[in-house]
Amino acid sequence: MKKSDFFYELPQELIAQTPVYPRNASRLMKIDKTSGSITHDHFYNLCSYLKKGDLLVLNDSRVLPARLYGEKKETGSFIEFLLLEQHGEKVWELICRPGKKAKVGTEFVFGGGRLTAKIIEVKDDGNRVAKFECEGSFYEALDEIGQMPLPPYITEKLNDKERYQTVYSRELGSAAAPTAGLHFTKEMLSDIKAMGVDIAYVTLHVGLGTFRPVKEDNILDHKMHSEHYELNAKAAEKINNTRKNGGRVIAVGTTSCRTLESIELEDGLVKPGEGYTDIFIYPGYKFKLIDGLITNFHLPESTLIMLVSAFLGYDNTMNAYKTAVKEKYRFFSFGDSMAILP
Repeated sequence: MKKSDFFYELPQELIAQTPVYPRNASRLMKIDKTSGSITHDHFYNLCSYLKKGDLLVLNDSRVLPARLYGEKKETGSFIEFLLLEQHGEKVWELICRPGKKAKVGTEFVFGGGRLTAKIIEVKDDGNRVAKFECEGSFYEALDEIGQMPLPPYITEKLNDKERYQTVYSRELGSAAAPTAGLHFTKEMLSDIKAMGVDIAYVTLHVGLGTFRPVKEDNILDHKMHSEHYELNAKAAEKINNTRKNGGRVIAVGTTSCRTLESIELEDGLVKPGEGYTDIFIYPGYKFKLIDGLITNFHLPESTLIMLVSAFLGYDNTMNAYKTAVKEKYRFFSFGDSMAILP
């Protein structure tokens, strides 16, 4: 298939710039996985489409306030860091702008000296590796002075950092939010449990590669980014029990989906595990674990809309997106939701 097969026209005004309040007031497009038929609703009515015995699988990764603004120690000139991946104690791989200022040995200051950094490596792709220094906890310092790494299509300032976190986030490590979970409130999660729907947590730390565009015209030539995931024994047991009892395993978000589809099966059973996954899911892929998917509306020609097309079917997916544009749904990270269920 070609990248252009996944293009759709999206008016700029439909790209959500701010989160809705309350979280679950967002709209919900419920789609029948088999027929593709569409029901328009709101996320606070999600329970209407769930059944006792279902299992929701949520990604509990928490976003780092990974964007830092500072200055070059020697000259005071501006620098921006975007932390990508931890390589050791206070050692991070990062993107910096302007890159020409960040040669090996160069030192930078952030938050009036709350954090300092020294470049220790320049990688082949232009990324830098820096060693940070601070008094006390690095993560506390980062929380004080760091900014949320919002996607480039969001241009408005986010006043409350927690609105780019899910209410169940707990494992620090993502450079972007698992946005399908932003719609849940703590009260909703309690209601879901009360109706006999179980909840399992996996962890996949979302990298900025999730926003990397597909450049190759033939999608099979695209190389996926790699992200770290973990599925513990408790979650594995819940998934196995749900499948054994005939319940539906419903992934909340493409990150939960990619985690589940990366897990090894042994005699048909899910095994706990962790590692890095670069799984690329596109039409023709045979799903082994998930029965349902809750997700947002994704960028044209992205690997994420390709994943949805693999699950829902290409024609049904493109029809759903066309309908969402016509009905003026809100798109992308702070946008509305779709629930694809059998």
